[in-house]
Amino acid sequence: MKKVFSFLAGMLSGALVGAVTALLLTPASGQDLRAGAEARWQEALREGRQAMEERRAELEAQFEQARRA
Repeated sequence: MKKVFSFLAGMLSGALVGAVTALLLTPASGQDLRAGAEARWQEALREGRQAMEERRAELEAQFEQARRA
């Protein structure tokens, strides 16, 4: 358990240092960064919803096929 905790603490520390470094060294303004992050988040949500709808349709078709058999 101690190894897992150490690993997670190291991963969190590394992510935090990486995020701070990226924010300090990026050439874009904070507002531009937030707008870009929001756009990427919305795109990820859209793609996730689309994948969910496609998978749902696929599973419903399999269910109907199994129900008829």
